Amino acid sequence: MKVFINKIIPAIGYRMLEEAGLEYTVWKEKPILDRGQAIQFCKGHDAFLSAGQAGLDADFFDQCRHLKVVALHSVGFDGVDVAAATRRGIPVGNTPNVLNKATAETALLLMLTVARRALFHHKKIKKGQWGISQPTEGLGIDLAGKTLGIVGLGRIGAELARICIQSWDMNILYHNRGVNPEAEREFGAKRVSLDELLAQSDVVSVHTALTEDTRGMFGMEQFKKMKSSALFINTSRGGVHNEDELTQALRDGIIWGAGIDVTNPEPMHPDNPLLDMDNAVVFPHIGSATKETRDAMTRCAVENIIAGLQGKELPYPVNPEVYKES
Repeated sequence: MKVFINKIIPAIGYRMLEEAGLEYTVWKEKPILDRGQAIQFCKGHDAFLSAGQAGLDADFFDQCRHLKVVALHSVGFDGVDVAAATRRGIPVGNTPNVLNKATAETALLLMLTVARRALFHHKKIKKGQWGISQPTEGLGIDLAGKTLGIVGLGRIGAELARICIQSWDMNILYHNRGVNPEAEREFGAKRVSLDELLAQSDVVSVHTALTEDTRGMFGMEQFKKMKSSALFINTSRGGVHNEDELTQALRDGIIWGAGIDVTNPEPMHPDNPLLDMDNAVVFPHIGSATKETRDAMTRCAVENIIAGLQGKELPYPVNPEVYKES
């Protein structure tokens, strides 16, 4: 059995594959493979460990119908035609739960960086503009006692809420399709409509999956409903917000600041105006970028590979229904 891996992964993954007696091929070059190249590699292998490979659509699964498993090195699977994989009897796995803390910490880092205008002040130093400070210039805002509105209060949102309550005694509002009774008990979180959350929150942090319902969920209409002193934070997917309208909202002072770890497209073009704005902070999708988290993600992905090649159910399946249809 042979496994194709489209990027270099942590060493723990190779050890696990070797201990399971599996051969593997790793694409180590840059740039990363295009869709056609990935298909050609997959045709010579029994399993595919995909780290952010684009183009896993219906045609991909038609051409690679021999694959026994596709393991994603991510929790998100919005770039995969899961239904097509299921029709072809191919189980798809992801890496849930292991990146909750790291992603919540990234949202927290964005909140702090924007609130304290940290990058703005750093740029002043680089430009030789430190000078003599004035009591009313370059001020940030406090987070203590403020209201945090979480859109998509799942595991990652809950981690962020926990930190913000323990550190700053923030009030928690949330907007979900369903009720989160655990969060309501633990954090005193209050479920409200999206409009209520936008109107009442000092920080709006987005943790929802990218679906047809959430694509473009945040645009000028939503930013205008937020407080002019509010922060917008997005660590979910770039497609959830309209980047041009976010830029305009920041320019016009409709909202106070924004921090995003996700863009659309990725990577962001270096000429994007958000990168030069004093009230915006952009990270290059580092939500899971810690050694411990990437090791844990690799472990989950390889566990999915091993199970799939052994004819067992994946421990972390995206499409468990594939077993009912087979």
